[in-house]
Amino acid sequence: MRILHILDHSIPLHSGYAFRTRAILEQQRALGFETFHITSAKQKGSQVAVEEVDGFRFFRTPRFGRWYEDWPLLNHLAVVNSLAKRLGEVIEEVQPDILHAHSPALNGLAALRVAQWYSRPVVYECRAFWEDAAVDHGTSREGGVRYRATHTLENYVFRRAQAIATICEGLKRDIVKRGISADKVTVIPNAVDVQRFSFAGKPDPKLREALGLAGKTVLGFIGSFYAYEGLSLLLEALPRILREQPDLALLLAGGGPEEAKLRAMVDRLGLGEKVIFSGRIPHDRVQKYYDQVDIFVYPRYSMRLTELVTPLKPLEAMAQGRLVVASDVGGHRELITDRETGWLFKAGDAADLARTVLELLRMPERWPAIKQAGRRFVEVERHWQASVRRYCRVYEALARGGS
Repeated sequence: MRILHILDHSIPLHSGYAFRTRAILEQQRALGFETFHITSAKQKGSQVAVEEVDGFRFFRTPRFGRWYEDWPLLNHLAVVNSLAKRLGEVIEEVQPDILHAHSPALNGLAALRVAQWYSRPVVYECRAFWEDAAVDHGTSREGGVRYRATHTLENYVFRRAQAIATICEGLKRDIVKRGISADKVTVIPNAVDVQRFSFAGKPDPKLREALGLAGKTVLGFIGSFYAYEGLSLLLEALPRILREQPDLALLLAGGGPEEAKLRAMVDRLGLGEKVIFSGRIPHDRVQKYYDQVDIFVYPRYSMRLTELVTPLKPLEAMAQGRLVVASDVGGHRELITDRETGWLFKAGDAADLARTVLELLRMPERWPAIKQAGRRFVEVERHWQASVRRYCRVYEALARGGS
């Protein structure tokens, strides 16, 4: 069966979106599917029509070249129009059986338009509600014109696609509340390739010395610095933790829009010697930084985005035998069983975050069992082979003319 994946962006760009896509494509090929791939004009850095990356051939979409493509709201129309045009060319070339459009809804709109011309079924995969992410990023206001427009467009795609995939139960529940049949929605959960992660790797002593972490217990976060990640809450809690555990440091690896605010907060709280900003890490060195951390902290604030969507980073940490402390938002509760595979604290509560980290630090005798339980959960429930196999039923039903 030939599947054409329609994407916002892809590797070689680094993002959770791109890495999920690559994992899906690898496993679909292992299952015997032929996969083809096209990105919208939002793919940055690519000036070619076709690009080979890590053994995958990506069709790229040029900017549409219309006068309105840089205007707010109208620029979305330009993305849909240019993608639909390029999709037609690609479908003529590869003759796919199914069009599989991934978030955002702009890709779904382009797929639905072209599907009418070529009589192909459409799977739409919702990875998040992008209007909610835009609220956190400050580019949209909840209930505003852009927010409501994005919400309406996604509902339009949900109703007209032959099948819907999504990444977690929280998103599925919200989709069903919009009037979509639960039978139409399949959860393809975020997962990891456990073979790519070493369990309980030892820290590189040279890197540890270079980072100033020698002889310290290390709390850590690796990822993008967005407001919803709650890193400011972690910094607020850190002085309370240090009063009881002075030989402790916090490693913040990555970057993003909150970085300047976080650095200023570190200065204001006098934490300069205790908080290490490593900057963004090349993909081939990420494992070395994971190995430096004793306890990963994911202090996401409670909002629609975090209550509905499951993140990938805690799974990666558990796969590597790292301890995890996370806020009790809905996305985390789907992944972490409190005090069995990790520790949960009350979202938005710096005092409870500090209390939870200190509780974990006081019981090192329990650490091996918690680490093993986290790794076992990933191996049994959240590995990519089992997750991607769920697409088979969806595709087979569409190939038979069902939904």
